[in-house]
Amino acid sequence: MALAIRAEGLTMSIGRTAAVADLDLDVRPGELLALLGRSGSGKTTLLRLVAGLEVPTAGRLLFGEEDATSLSVRERRVGFVFQNYALFKHLTVAENVAYGLRVKSRRLRPSKAEIRRRVDDLLELVQLGGLGKRYPAQLSGGERQRVALARALAVEPRVLLLDEPLGALDAQVRRDLRRWLREIHDRTGHTTLFVTHDQEEALELADRVAILNQGRIEQVGTPDEILDRPATAFVAGFVGGAVRLPVDVAGPWIRLGPHRLRAAAATVSGPAELFVRPRDLVVAEGASDAIAARVAALRRSGPARHAELVLAEGLPTVEIELPLDCAVARGDVLAVKLATIRLFASR
Repeated sequence: MALAIRAEGLTMSIGRTAAVADLDLDVRPGELLALLGRSGSGKTTLLRLVAGLEVPTAGRLLFGEEDATSLSVRERRVGFVFQNYALFKHLTVAENVAYGLRVKSRRLRPSKAEIRRRVDDLLELVQLGGLGKRYPAQLSGGERQRVALARALAVEPRVLLLDEPLGALDAQVRRDLRRWLREIHDRTGHTTLFVTHDQEEALELADRVAILNQGRIEQVGTPDEILDRPATAFVAGFVGGAVRLPVDVAGPWIRLGPHRLRAAAATVSGPAELFVRPRDLVVAEGASDAIAARVAALRRSGPARHAELVLAEGLPTVEIELPLDCAVARGDVLAVKLATIRLFASR
């Protein structure tokens, strides 16, 4: 398969600390790939290495078949959208969008008429037609981010890089722009990498997600693969709001506190960690292998009701999403079962 970007052994050290450590990554042409991880995981450093804003300590970066490791930012032809928009306050919306075209060398610079046409087309694309004469201060946060995207697209980049593009916006605007950003990507077909710490955003927007941890990639996969088939204990604990519970595995049996659970397909033995997400637990009144859990707290989240359960004293509480007709109160005992079992050997 042809690749748009390939990182081979990419390393970026700051002093004795490796912000990115011997990292390999393949990005497919036209895909939207999310870089997801905690603060300090290396995701923004990786994006800046792809852009040419940082120089790797080791390894190389290819754009297609071309070694781009030593190319300048301009030679790489990337479009970069920052969280804080980075718009020029003294320029109008149209002038901001046209900026990257107007600073090209005379040999590569389009004509004034072509620049005007391209700016008008891009403003229509990002749903800001008719606002070209306004200044950034006259726009909402969401509108400013649309201008920043139009400016990045104006130079016809080989790769589009988005660094927390929706991070400065409030929750409702973020949700609206997520859908819009995915529609724009599908229409333009740019190979796109975007950094986010928001799991919901990454899983909703991306074709594939790369999970970073301490400068390394733990897993790359589709949202379904990341959620349903985590490759490492880190991914299992990081994605989906999982709670980590210590267990002991012997054959098909899992010992969880005083409880003995059956796991016919267990692939580990001995001390292990069980990762439980809210939807892994189901109410199981009358089941012979149900766990009697104490309800520690109840809360309502939109149309759903959630309960925090104590499966055994000394263990962290776990969460279950309850049917609306399930009448329980704090302190009650609720019979539950694990519908999904996610096990990894203890380190």
